[in-house]
Amino acid sequence: MLLKNLKYILFILFVVGNVAAQKKEFRKLENKAFKVGEKLTFDVKYGFVTAGVAVMEIPKIKKISRRKTYYITFKVNSVPAFDPFYKVRDRYVSYLDVEGLFPWRFEQHIREGGYKRDFSAFFDQRRHVAKTSEGTYKIPPNVSDIISAFYLARTFDYTKMKPGDKVHLENFYKDKVYPLDVVFRGRETIDVEAGTFKCIIVEPLVVEGGLFKSEGNIIIWLSDDELKVPIKVKSKVVIGSIDAELSSYKNLAGEFKAKE
Repeated sequence: MLLKNLKYILFILFVVGNVAAQKKEFRKLENKAFKVGEKLTFDVKYGFVTAGVAVMEIPKIKKISRRKTYYITFKVNSVPAFDPFYKVRDRYVSYLDVEGLFPWRFEQHIREGGYKRDFSAFFDQRRHVAKTSEGTYKIPPNVSDIISAFYLARTFDYTKMKPGDKVHLENFYKDKVYPLDVVFRGRETIDVEAGTFKCIIVEPLVVEGGLFKSEGNIIIWLSDDELKVPIKVKSKVVIGSIDAELSSYKNLAGEFKAKE
């Protein structure tokens, strides 16, 4: 009888726990920076050589874990002329909560030369665990992956920031949560193929899980307006640096006021 009652109590606690998790209140953040349909194309340059093309895109809304998410893809392909030297076919995917701007799922598919890696993680933002292709790990509320962190940083208000000011985020990758500070570095007007833009400069202090294999800092130029479109990304590598510069764009969330 005691065992039967204990099983009944455990069952009730399990049901109550599930109901409570389903009714969890999530944060809500304002987003005027991007929308469904946005597509950004970049020339990836190594020195003066165009080595590849990168595309960041939000092709649609997908529902996951009963929540609407931005289905975000980031692809990097080396150009055919560069393939014999170092062939790259990288693809990242993030399912970004529309209201809360935190991820529910992340995928990484790397094909670089002879190196291959596939990684995926489901972020249970109700129970604060990440279920990955390699294990299950605890995560803090609203944890980011590297793609969702990039889009979240586009919604920050940098107008009152001074050089050196930072915003602290937490980024999950592989099996750990890493600190990810976005540091404001200043403002600059730059020229790229897509035009001339007034930009704010930020530096994400990435410890792990970056979009490039870097051995130094990554500097990002965002348009100095409400959209904060990435205009240029400079990533230091073993020898020299890799620059990704905006070459075309479409379906932005609003007017491109930073373009001169």
